[in-house]
Amino acid sequence: MAVVEIHQKGHSHEHDVHHDDHGHDHDHKESFITKYIFSIDHKMISKQYLLTGMFWAIIGGFFSIVFRLQLGFPEVELTWLKPLLGHWINDTGKIDPTFYLSLVTMHGTIMVFFVLTAGLSGTFSNFLIPLQIGARDMASGFLNMLSYWFFFLSGTIMFASLLVETGPASGGWTVYPPLSALPQAIPGSGLGMTLWLVSMAFFIVSTLLGGINYITTIINLRTKGMSFAKLPLTVWSFLFTAIIGLLSFPVLFSAVLLLFFDRSFGTSFYLSDIYIQGEALSNMGGSPILFQHLFWFLGHPEVYIVILPAFGIVSEIIATNSRKPIFGYRAMIGSLLVITVLSFVVWAHHMFVTGMNPFLGSIFMFLTLIIAIPSAVKSFNYITTLWRGNIIFTPAMLFCIGFVSVFISGGLTGIVMGNSAVDIQLHDTYFIVAHFHLVMGSASFFGMVAGIYHWYPKMFGRMMNDKLGYIHFWVSFIGVYLVFFPLHYIGIAGFPRRYYSFTGFDAFQSYTDLNMFVSAAAIITFGVQFLFLFNFFYSMFRGRVAPANPWRSNTLEWSTPINPGHGNWPGEIPTVYRWPYDYSKPGAAEDYIPQYIPYSETPTSNLPHEIDDVEKEDEDLDVNEKK
Repeated sequence: MAVVEIHQKGHSHEHDVHHDDHGHDHDHKESFITKYIFSIDHKMISKQYLLTGMFWAIIGGFFSIVFRLQLGFPEVELTWLKPLLGHWINDTGKIDPTFYLSLVTMHGTIMVFFVLTAGLSGTFSNFLIPLQIGARDMASGFLNMLSYWFFFLSGTIMFASLLVETGPASGGWTVYPPLSALPQAIPGSGLGMTLWLVSMAFFIVSTLLGGINYITTIINLRTKGMSFAKLPLTVWSFLFTAIIGLLSFPVLFSAVLLLFFDRSFGTSFYLSDIYIQGEALSNMGGSPILFQHLFWFLGHPEVYIVILPAFGIVSEIIATNSRKPIFGYRAMIGSLLVITVLSFVVWAHHMFVTGMNPFLGSIFMFLTLIIAIPSAVKSFNYITTLWRGNIIFTPAMLFCIGFVSVFISGGLTGIVMGNSAVDIQLHDTYFIVAHFHLVMGSASFFGMVAGIYHWYPKMFGRMMNDKLGYIHFWVSFIGVYLVFFPLHYIGIAGFPRRYYSFTGFDAFQSYTDLNMFVSAAAIITFGVQFLFLFNFFYSMFRGRVAPANPWRSNTLEWSTPINPGHGNWPGEIPTVYRWPYDYSKPGAAEDYIPQYIPYSETPTSNLPHEIDDVEKEDEDLDVNEKK
């Protein structure tokens, strides 16, 4: 029977994980609905986010494969897709050009918001925050449940938009007006666009409810001894992510609401001097540039909403599997803080081609280059943590190393595009696509998958298959570079993004073979994700039963039972005495010391400044004994 010992000087407390002396386990009889559907347990809600995010990842990935088939093999008939896509495959066996725009739009929307925002933050913020800070649950279980179901409702509406006769939204994932504001403009600006806007409104509500909960929980529900200086970097990253979301998503809500008014109630927030088929519309006084400002005030912080949770996950996994303390713990927190602040003052670098005043453009260019510094600090600290470590190459560790690689590769091109003179030439080419798919898309995806491999034993009580994990990593890692690295060259050559076909342009004929190569690599990379899905679901039922602490990690979640109930710890919650990165400490009996082990239990490895902590432990013990 598994036992967790929480040691204190002079005596120890042993908590049988199957016994609840204090009644905190909350394992009363629950119905199927209250346990698996309308659950208020943060662990179950995190699994709901994860499974929903995986569903949307399949949909979004499939859309990308369909339009890559069109780009790489424009002469090939796709009639075999007609059972899935219906009348969007025309009589010649080709994708309808209008639907091609919808595929691009929905792919971006799904991957950015439903997978890399809700799927990543919703899963790991919910799962890890209470477990790593020593809390029974989130500050509000009911609010947490509402957050997921608003996300589910948002996804249901977005899925419904795929089924309407005129097709889903087709204005790009940024849905710029006036195209998105005029239902009569193209079929994809009709009912599908209205459903897109309604879906995003519910998604924003979900994100705000979750963010409020995460921030409140971290500030108020930390266990005894868990000061901010002892928080794992995962929790720090989730905190800053929630703050960014709380401040930026309401701006997107206002943009969506005003666009809805323009479409449905005849207002002119974004419309002025519009002619359709020679007929002048009555809208006057609006500006589509206003929408761009509102959208990108969320749009660029959104990049960090997506990447910051991956930063935290990678920090934890690299330190654990390098068997070394994370290098520059305070610098890592400081870089997260600087990124959070600067993320709100760089949005207009997406708008260099809108006629912006060159002086104002130079300010945003300067701020854009400045924000590269804290990102470089994080990359440097990852590499320094890996340097001369006793590295254990688990699948999670490989994906973290892959994360560092693609983040640096994609980040370097970000510095190039931060220069307004260069960006004006590269704007809306495949160079942009290559950049953000590496630095944001692939890096965040690698961080998310690493987190699944690493915390899978705690989520489901079983181990995933390592060999399948290694295959998954190497094919994904090589595939990502084979897909997105060539797109830089295509972009420099002037390939515009979102074009249905390039066969009519003589200047681009020389890149036909390269487009075929990229499409083939994309198909293989997408295909190997089904190996991961098999590993995920097979291991859930047939995987090897996980030990209590399979990675010999220091954070509190590994002190819970293998399958913790609602309340996480039976009996008392452990007291925290040390920071979470005491790995390979000289003089220690083992190469890790969990956070709940007092300094008085490790006299041979204590550093000089930690002797004061032993004296404080003695004073606390005397006070408790008097009580």
